[in-house]
Parts: sequence; structure tokens; C-alpha cells
Amino acid sequence: MNKETIIKSFLATLCSILTIGALTYLTYETSFGLFLIASFGSTMVLLYGYPESPFAQPKNIFFGHLVTSIIGILVLNFISLPLFIIIPIAVGLGVGFMILLNVTHPPAGGNPIIVIIGSVSYDYLLSPIIFGSIIVLSFGVVINRFILKKKYPK
Repeated sequence: MNKETIIKSFLATLCSILTIGALTYLTYETSFGLFLIASFGSTMVLLYGYPESPFAQPKNIFFGHLVTSIIGILVLNFISLPLFIIIPIAVGLGVGFMILLNVTHPPAGGNPIIVIIGSVSYDYLLSPIIFGSIIVLSFGVVINRFILKKKYPK
């Protein structure tokens, strides 16, 4: 391991703790609602480990999470088949639409699974998806651009 990798790893760790910590605090210590989803953990890998990646750009993070969550909710509500059939359909459609719309964000590929297993309502799109993504991106821009002095977003 070289010094640069160790520093990058440490900074990604610290920034992820701060961002997920804020989402966790809002979710569990306030009455504002739900802000945390499992796939935001994977978003941290790209946002702080590889912010130069096209998959880590704000458009991809925001719309990737939104598109796949919408698809998960629509499949859940309009396809009356067993879970072992609708989950792969929703994930496949989510992946396909992210690619089609040029908003690919790999961590968002898991959102249809989260949505369907959790049997969430349309409100889930507002919180945690939209509000949570805005918070994640706010932290990402402030930390990457203004604190770490990286060119983010590209």
C-alpha cells in the first residue's frame, strides 16, 4: 500500500461516516422521517472513493436512485406475480432504464429489491429517495469540492 491509497481510504472512511451519520441521525433521532436506505452505503464508495467516476456524478446519483425506486414501486403495485418473479423484473428494468436515460449509478440497482421487499408506498420516493439523495449530494459537493479540493462534480 502506498501513502496515497492510505490517505484516500482514510478520507473516504471519514466522509462516509459523516454523511451516513447525518442520514442516520435524521432517520432515528428526529421525527422528520426516513432518510436512510441501504444503497446509500454503496453510493459512499463512489462518491468519496471515486468521485471522478461518471457513476458518481450528481445526475447519476440522484436520478439513478429515483428511476430505480420508481420502477420498483410500479412493479410492486402493477404486476401481481410472486416475489421471485417481480424482483428480477424490477431490477432488470431499473438497470435498463438507468442505461437508457444515461443516469447509471450502480448502487441504485438494489433499490427495486429494497422497495419490493419493504412493500413501500409512493411516499418513499419523497423520503428517503429524493430528500436523502439531496442530502447525500450536498455532503458530497461540500466535502469533495470545498474541503478536499477535488473537481466535483466533473
